Amino acid sequence: MDDQKESLRKIITTLALKNEEIQNFICCLKQSLDNLEANSNQVQEDLESEFSSLHAVLYELKEGMVTRIKQERASRTYELQSQLSACTKALESSEELLELANQTLCSPENDSFNQVPVTMAPAFRLSLKAKASDSMNHMMVDFTQERNMLQAIKFLPVPATPEIHLAECQVFDNTVTVVWTLPEPDSKIEHYILEYRRTNHDGPPRAREDYPWMVVEGIKETEYTLTNLRFDTRYMTFRVKACNKAVAGEFSEPVTLETHAFVFKLDAGSAHQNLKVEDLSVEWDSSGGKVAVQDIRKEKNRTSSPMHSPARTAMMSPKRAPSARVGRDRFTAESYTVLGDTMIDAGQYYWEVRYDKESKAFAAGVALRSLGRFDQLGKSNASWCIHLNNWLQQSLTAKHNNKARTLDCPIPDRIGIYCNYEEGELNYKYDKMSKIVPQLMLKLTC
Repeated sequence: MDDQKESLRKIITTLALKNEEIQNFICCLKQSLDNLEANSNQVQEDLESEFSSLHAVLYELKEGMVTRIKQERASRTYELQSQLSACTKALESSEELLELANQTLCSPENDSFNQVPVTMAPAFRLSLKAKASDSMNHMMVDFTQERNMLQAIKFLPVPATPEIHLAECQVFDNTVTVVWTLPEPDSKIEHYILEYRRTNHDGPPRAREDYPWMVVEGIKETEYTLTNLRFDTRYMTFRVKACNKAVAGEFSEPVTLETHAFVFKLDAGSAHQNLKVEDLSVEWDSSGGKVAVQDIRKEKNRTSSPMHSPARTAMMSPKRAPSARVGRDRFTAESYTVLGDTMIDAGQYYWEVRYDKESKAFAAGVALRSLGRFDQLGKSNASWCIHLNNWLQQSLTAKHNNKARTLDCPIPDRIGIYCNYEEGELNYKYDKMSKIVPQLMLKLTC
């Protein structure tokens, strides 16, 4: 009996949920009907407006052409009437002279014969060629092509859905180029709309995400390059849709692209004895000098850091994989320094440095292979760094070749370092409470 009640409860619960779904669907259908009515009225108004505009254009064109015909007729009428008037007067004059000449010819007096000016008659000076033609064929219009165009007017189709070609998309450091195509060429497409947003999970895109869509409108080509993205960040589609003058099509299937960061480990074998180094962290160790003998013994047996060690999980720069750095002597004296285990010899790389709020001072940057074991970062021509002083008065300073430049910005929570080997550029980005402060760019000269 209890099992039957439990089964009935489940059926009731399932049916109640189904009823709720049906009610929601009914609401959606009613809303769709309302939207259909409103949208139909709107497109009908737009169509009537377009045809009215077309009628207005045709009427204006007709009025202009009729005016030109009237002007041409008036001009030719004036020319022909003027010529007709001149011919009529010349004919009247000639008839008078002809009558006078006949009378003189019949007269027996010779003196009156010499006084007749027959040779001066206007008829002899008159042109008998019409000054204007009566043909108006040059004012005729052939509307065959325009009529065919009007008969070809149809409703604009909804643009096809683009397809993003994942294999052709390019991801370089903090730049992503998205490439897509339409199933068939469409001359009616005016532009594309690209949307992208961050996601913090692996796998296929989800219906709901923590981050909003970022929109790029007015794209004329079938590819677009986004720059200044955050490194080591996953983006969920890049999705794109095509738009013509009237309507936008459906979004493409979303794709997931990722901008990789340059990740490396610290080489404990190069570290000063007073530094305690793990894979990705370093801290001050005041007792380091007391175990110098052990460190020296370890250093004798140390080899260059393996590039593909099992413990290494670094993602290489997408442009070129960096090279493993060969071993070198440990830093000593007042050079409290540790090197990364990877050498930069080509390409572009980015990494970030986070630090403990209790840290009194530290520096982060890049150095040439010629950096000496006694050299401090930023105090020779072989290194560039950002130095943070967190003692009594906080300060942030860019240093190179023993020259310092104080930076007028808040003390950051982390420092981003971007190195472009080919261009010889070193950029520092400061992040304070997730707000990027304008970056500092240094030129590397070797």
